Amino acid sequence: MTFKPARLLLALIAVSAAPAFAQNLAVVNGKPIPTSRVEEAVKQMVAAGQGQDSPQLRLAIKNEMIAREVLMQEAVKQGYDKKPEVKQALDNARQAIVVNQLAKDYITKNPVGDAEIKAEYDRFVKQTGDKEYHVRHILLENEADAKAVIAKLKGGAKFEELAKQSKDTGTANNGGDLDWAVPAAFPPEFAAGFTGLQKGGVTENPVKTANGFHVIKLDDTRAAKLPTLDELKPQIADSLVQKKLEAYKEQMVKKAKVQ
Repeated sequence: MTFKPARLLLALIAVSAAPAFAQNLAVVNGKPIPTSRVEEAVKQMVAAGQGQDSPQLRLAIKNEMIAREVLMQEAVKQGYDKKPEVKQALDNARQAIVVNQLAKDYITKNPVGDAEIKAEYDRFVKQTGDKEYHVRHILLENEADAKAVIAKLKGGAKFEELAKQSKDTGTANNGGDLDWAVPAAFPPEFAAGFTGLQKGGVTENPVKTANGFHVIKLDDTRAAKLPTLDELKPQIADSLVQKKLEAYKEQMVKKAKVQ
């Protein structure tokens, strides 16, 4: 198995601050490298699916850690750690590590519960609706053109033929077909234009959106095929975690004295 140095480097950076054990991986010019760093790097790479715990992986990590320590010592000898841009980068990295640990501990103490996830899923279902709509549209430059199209439709013209003049070039040659979708997939004003239509119906008046004026036809409706709670649970949980962290950040910033 071949191990990519870039993946090893990411793992090693992640464990650069790991606590030291009594036993050392190696001692480089008198500077010990604790074995704990290998254990943490192996755990990180296996968890990320970047390798399997094996003697080969451990040897590759050991060799990379030794090489990095040698290069670090040489960089310090040449004064790179004193350079302003390096100090700034180290400060930024230190800040990121400390803040990330704060966030991790905050979520551990304030976890997202199943009830919160269920409530968020229920809101999603309510917002999305229990129906899917198969709609077509013709997008025109102005209201007058849209009204002219509606008049032609009332006179017996075929919607699919008139759709060829639509500004929406992606659907113009497909009869204006927007396929099956839930109302939430469209701008609110567009969705409001077709949710009240009967099967086969066309909007009586043009529907205005940021894109122009639409003439909309409803082909059919059916029960919506929404993802289940179990399918969306990881995504919802992650979203709620981010919301908790954002609220915590805003709360802390409000308490701070910023001049």
